Amino acid sequence: MRNLFLLAAVICFGMAIIKFFAARSTPNVPAPRRASQKYLTLTAEEAKARLDEDDSVILLDVRTQAEWERGHIEGFTHIPLDELRDRLGELPPDAPVYVTCQSGLRSYLACRILAQHGFDAYNFRGGYGFYRVVAADGAPARSTFPCGAER
Repeated sequence: MRNLFLLAAVICFGMAIIKFFAARSTPNVPAPRRASQKYLTLTAEEAKARLDEDDSVILLDVRTQAEWERGHIEGFTHIPLDELRDRLGELPPDAPVYVTCQSGLRSYLACRILAQHGFDAYNFRGGYGFYRVVAADGAPARSTFPCGAER
């Protein structure tokens, strides 16, 4: 019987903790405008054509600080994926956001986060690794981690 009361007390305490954290709001995060906004994937050619038509586009790189320092595409704003939810307030809510990372996985996740908060998000196919091969030095990375980051 004593164990039953202890279990009930632990469950009640756990529910109180969950309610406390669920009630907290995230600072500097705009309220979602649409509940289920989709994101789109763009090739480099599609992105260039859209950039030529619309100069209000936000270019966002969500790689780590170390990756950014090793090289980045000129004109992109750097907000690492791990900080994106806390820094959504830095992005204009009405501008489309074109997102890149090293290979495409983190930019996909960033697009999902942005879309959940009402942004029109577009994922660059191939990421910075593809950009570097095509536009910069023409040589792929010798060795990469599974996420696409160079070793």
